[in-house]
Amino acid sequence: MQKISNNIFFIMLIFGSLITISSNSWFGAWMGLEINLLSFIPLMNEGKKNLMTSESSLKYFLIQAFASSILLFSVILIFMFFDNNWISYYNINEIMITSTLALKSGMAPFHFWFPGVMEGISWINGLILMTWQKIAPMMLISYNMNYIFFLYLIILSMIIGALGGLNQTSLRKIMAYSSINHMGWMLMAMMFNELLWLTYFILYSFMSFSIILMFNNFKLFHFNQIFNFHKNSSVIMYFMFLNFLSLGGLPPFLGFLPKWLVIQNLAEMNHYFLLLISVSLTLITLFYYLRLSYSIFMLNFNKTTWMISNQFMNKSMKLIFYLNFLSIFGLILISLFYLTF
Repeated sequence: MQKISNNIFFIMLIFGSLITISSNSWFGAWMGLEINLLSFIPLMNEGKKNLMTSESSLKYFLIQAFASSILLFSVILIFMFFDNNWISYYNINEIMITSTLALKSGMAPFHFWFPGVMEGISWINGLILMTWQKIAPMMLISYNMNYIFFLYLIILSMIIGALGGLNQTSLRKIMAYSSINHMGWMLMAMMFNELLWLTYFILYSFMSFSIILMFNNFKLFHFNQIFNFHKNSSVIMYFMFLNFLSLGGLPPFLGFLPKWLVIQNLAEMNHYFLLLISVSLTLITLFYYLRLSYSIFMLNFNKTTWMISNQFMNKSMKLIFYLNFLSIFGLILISLFYLTF
């Protein structure tokens, strides 16, 4: 019975985001966001119920409800003063709407709730929060293109996403700060065209799915658990941490492709200052990915043989194997396909 109810809430979650994306009015978009919110709260409380899960769901509800109320208030003000010629007032209201949507998506400097909520929920719910829950707010952000304000959001998201993960020992918080950093890149891609943003988002979701599926399968939540991971196959361990390098955008992995496209657009538009900041801060994110990978690449564990354990016989491990292979060698395969045709 609980599984059926979770499926219903998951369908409502999808429909809420689709209503927001396809709506032609701000009120319809607000209604879709509320349906999405009310369907995600029960999903956060599924499975084992503890104090951190309840705290995370309550924190998420309060933040999202607060942001929705400000969004509705801003929309009402637009309708009230639409006929007046108050250009400066309209710009302030536009910035207010963008800030509200940035708060709903967990973008810096409105990110304060995001790592705490990620820490208290399961990996699958964290994946939904990092990927699907960002689609509707970012689509609405694309309707309010304010170049100067976008620059503030981009730079702050990259700085906080890079520096925030340095002292973390929780894998969920590391993934949360990584998501904040990638939000800055996605917003930068949105400044050029929506197709570039959509490409970046799909590839980021794919890489996050491959990593989180592995974390969820082996029940990894903290940094010290990785050092005790030597009982499993060496191939699995190498795949896990090469995926981190792919998520950080290191060539020749698949994660370099969306960053490559954004860097190319920045160079063509002569945004060299923003290019320098974004690449420099991405190197900091690579530092704490390498900190996780250090013990594996230095072979600092008891088992050094390349044994593939019997866990590859089940379907979930085969799926993890295929996803990790595409995430690691995807850019090479795409390059070969492009050269062939």
